[in-house]
Amino acid sequence: QGQKKLNCNPRKENGSHVVLCELGNPMKAGAQITVDMELSVSGLEDVGDAITFRLQLRSKNSPSSTNASVTVTVPVEAQAVMELRGNSLPATVVLPVSWQGVEGSRRLEDHGIKVEHVYQLHNKGPSTVSGVTLRLAIPTLLGGRILLYLWELGTEGGMNCTHPPGLNAEQV
Repeated sequence: QGQKKLNCNPRKENGSHVVLCELGNPMKAGAQITVDMELSVSGLEDVGDAITFRLQLRSKNSPSSTNASVTVTVPVEAQAVMELRGNSLPATVVLPVSWQGVEGSRRLEDHGIKVEHVYQLHNKGPSTVSGVTLRLAIPTLLGGRILLYLWELGTEGGMNCTHPPGLNAEQV
């Protein structure tokens, strides 16, 4: 009957982190209580896919064999909202239908107009991320003809890139 906020105190006991909550004193014989607890735990990046709590109800009365404990396993799931932003510079390119590249040339301008695509992968949280893989599929051929010539690939911010097959195939 009625709801009451518990007074809980964290402490270390036998090398474990313990949160001790006082439920009431004295408590009548045969009393039944329900306790809802909300725990906020940080630093779970390296705990794996679950965290385990051991819950025990102890009485300050004489030792009793009914001071049993129960183990509760809670799944841990990291959440992060990733956002991919990108643009092309220039935003629009139109080549005349009759335009032809210069075969065998090593000059970039003989292969078309330079278009730079910039992508930003942004973590909006709330969790940190690692081991993220971003795969971009860029059409390089259209009707058997070169649509985009992949010339260079660069990254910033400590990322690793795997160069796609055909990157600067003509060694421009």
